Amino acid sequence: MYRIAVVKGDGIGPEVVNEGLKVLKAVSQLDGFKYELTEYPYNSEYYLTKKELPPESFFEELKKFDAIYLGAIGDPRVEPGLVERAIIAGIRFKLDLYINLRPIKLHAEHLCPLKDKKPPDIDFVVVRENTEDLYTGLGGIFKKGTADEVAIQEMIFTRKGTERAIRYAFELAKTQKRKKVTLVDKANAIRAMDIWTRTFEEVGKEYPDIEKDHNYVDAACMWMIKNPESFDVVVTNNIFGDIITDLGAMLQGGMGIAASGNIHPGKVSMFEPIHGSAPKYKGLNKANPLAAISACAMMLDFLGEKKSATKIEKTIELLLVTKKIKSLGTDSGYSTTEIGDLVVNEILKSK
Repeated sequence: MYRIAVVKGDGIGPEVVNEGLKVLKAVSQLDGFKYELTEYPYNSEYYLTKKELPPESFFEELKKFDAIYLGAIGDPRVEPGLVERAIIAGIRFKLDLYINLRPIKLHAEHLCPLKDKKPPDIDFVVVRENTEDLYTGLGGIFKKGTADEVAIQEMIFTRKGTERAIRYAFELAKTQKRKKVTLVDKANAIRAMDIWTRTFEEVGKEYPDIEKDHNYVDAACMWMIKNPESFDVVVTNNIFGDIITDLGAMLQGGMGIAASGNIHPGKVSMFEPIHGSAPKYKGLNKANPLAAISACAMMLDFLGEKKSATKIEKTIELLLVTKKIKSLGTDSGYSTTEIGDLVVNEILKSK
């Protein structure tokens, strides 16, 4: 019995998560595994009503689960970043979810904005260190609002954090039989990033059968557009990973298909679509839930239900390749619930 915590969040979050849960129920019945859901109310609406952010007990409770399924957090009525930092960053840091895993896979050629790029050309994984760097929040603003204002944000890298992210990338390449790991940094300009370069070289020696490559982040962005097929597994720091994975999302068709895992191997981990809460679409039943459904597939893969995860991914691919679902946005031709039903019906056909 898998114990899954659900935080549906704001805006379209509840709607897309509901479709993911619909698909989860279908594959569980087909493949014979059991799960138990516990839903938590924390989001921007909760903050606006209660004037409270999630208590410490919430994070302690999460440690007892096998996985966390998150929708989207953010509401224009709340100070930007306040609830996001409390919930998303709170879960990442307090549960030490030190890997942000982002598959970049093109399912159907017509979805790619690049000319003449086909699904085999865009199939790589970004391993983003998830608990250090600028996101630790070390820094502040001095003399705010004056002519002498100073703003400082510290980039924090530790040997432990750097090494475990790099080692995870090499182990992922080994497990998935991928041939190359590329380090993305900016050590030529940010001298502190030398810790990434040195650690990559040292850890890489333990994996002689895997090719090693190194790109500065500006060059990596260029090559992701020009030759995305040159990437297989990418490992990078938190801020650069945050940026290049959004670029990667566009290569695979947009935010409507992009999912991520916030992972601590062997412990409770969190899975989510990477799109925002899109408050203007809240309650309209228009949002495309495929990213949330893909996040559900990632969660099942993490839990060891690889057969179910593969079913979901292959179904999504079929619906996109055949253009039954024409786009990944609100113009797909189907409502949120109809897309969820399409995925479930195709899965049931394949049994």
